[in-house]
Amino acid sequence: MSAYIGFDTSNYTTSIAGYTPETDGMCQIKKLLTVKEGEMGLRQNDAVFQHIRQLPELAEQFLSGFPRITAAVGASERPTQQDGSYMPCFLIGASTARTVAATLGVPYYRFTHQQGHVAAALYGTKHTEWLERPFLAFHVSGGTTDALLVEPDEQEIIRCTLVAHSLDLKAGQLVDRVGGMLGLRFPAGPELEKLALQASGNYKPRIKVENGGCHLSGVENQCRKMLDDGTPPPEIALFCLMSIYTALQGMTQYLFATYGDLPLVYAGGVMSNSILKEKLSAEFGGVFAPPVYSADNAAGIALLTSVAHNR
Repeated sequence: MSAYIGFDTSNYTTSIAGYTPETDGMCQIKKLLTVKEGEMGLRQNDAVFQHIRQLPELAEQFLSGFPRITAAVGASERPTQQDGSYMPCFLIGASTARTVAATLGVPYYRFTHQQGHVAAALYGTKHTEWLERPFLAFHVSGGTTDALLVEPDEQEIIRCTLVAHSLDLKAGQLVDRVGGMLGLRFPAGPELEKLALQASGNYKPRIKVENGGCHLSGVENQCRKMLDDGTPPPEIALFCLMSIYTALQGMTQYLFATYGDLPLVYAGGVMSNSILKEKLSAEFGGVFAPPVYSADNAAGIALLTSVAHNR
């Protein structure tokens, strides 16, 4: 059976995945980048250095246990399809993928990190048929809070057009900053969720949404004030997540009002949060990928590589 390998080296995770179309099977290996205690992320040069150290070991482990015949290799070369989109960390995965493809004598395909997130979410929700039709998507992570119109594209498989986004702080940045002020480890998402599930408050934050874009920077200040006033950490955590929910609620309403009742998928690491998933899916009927396909991963790149090669 032929298989397709994808590489993704984001600012958070080194990842490799393999997809086998005949069985619709996906396998992957990934490793988080190390962030020093007390810090809320990595500079690009640090991320690049860690990928250089981690990727050869992960590639050895993955390829030695991947008995399939590789038909093609792909990688995410930049964050998004927008003009000027660039982050050095993605070049590590792309250069390795090109080397593997050249060594094996198979084609190499270029994609973006955002395309990978969307495709992975479709695979995780068993809706890969959406790759052939227009749909709506959210990519919500440490670096993005993006609302997207996704359409089939003859050259790039899917075209993710940005139609609205956070106008200041991104949702993942907010989660990590609030988590940091509460003493949580980076990335703070899983621990912040655990705290929030212990809260009993009924919060309805007011979040400004204009032309589909949201403002989240004020939430950080509100959470800081709550902490200074002695509010228990679980309540602060829940207030933070409810603020993100309110922002995404307004953005989703904007999408439906603008583009009609298209299918909707929520992707990105922040969207693995159970509180957000429960509320948004109940209100709008969107689908959510399992956490393994929501957080940074190379599965979507492997899937897109398969689609590109078999056209």
